[in-house]
Amino acid sequence: MSLTKPELVAAIIRDAGNQIIGGTRLQKIAYLLDVVGYGDGFHFLYKHIGPYSEGVADSAMTGALLGHIAEEERQAEWGGVYSIYSVSGQSDDSVPIGRRKLACQANKSGPVTLELAATAVFLSVESYSDPWSETARRKPMKIKSGRLERAKKLLAELRKIEVPKPLPDFD
Repeated sequence: MSLTKPELVAAIIRDAGNQIIGGTRLQKIAYLLDVVGYGDGFHFLYKHIGPYSEGVADSAMTGALLGHIAEEERQAEWGGVYSIYSVSGQSDDSVPIGRRKLACQANKSGPVTLELAATAVFLSVESYSDPWSETARRKPMKIKSGRLERAKKLLAELRKIEVPKPLPDFD
């Protein structure tokens, strides 16, 4: 039985530990799963927040409307609004352990760290010769306070997870 796109986003949330805080984090986890071969058919483009899929965003919203996903909106300290996505239940036993490990580890990282790591991966996949430098050029305010180094460490840790297609190594 094939899943609908909203059910696929619910599965990403479930595999990441049943809760993902923020649409940016959801986008980056979905993107990294796609890169390593656990993709769900979403198409990603580069936006100011890094890899982004309108399909993931639409499917999360539809999933919330259909009851596949619980979405709670909260106001951030800086005035914007973010979502907390959650689902119930456990990952299906047929879900590869690498998918769950990658989703959980990415979900535990800081949102900006994850954004920087996923952006560098995206730029590498798009054949940029120095993805870290290009990430730093595109996101000068976000690389401060050691975040770029933390993103490099996160990516090194994610590369240790056994997946169908390894994350690119461009250090």
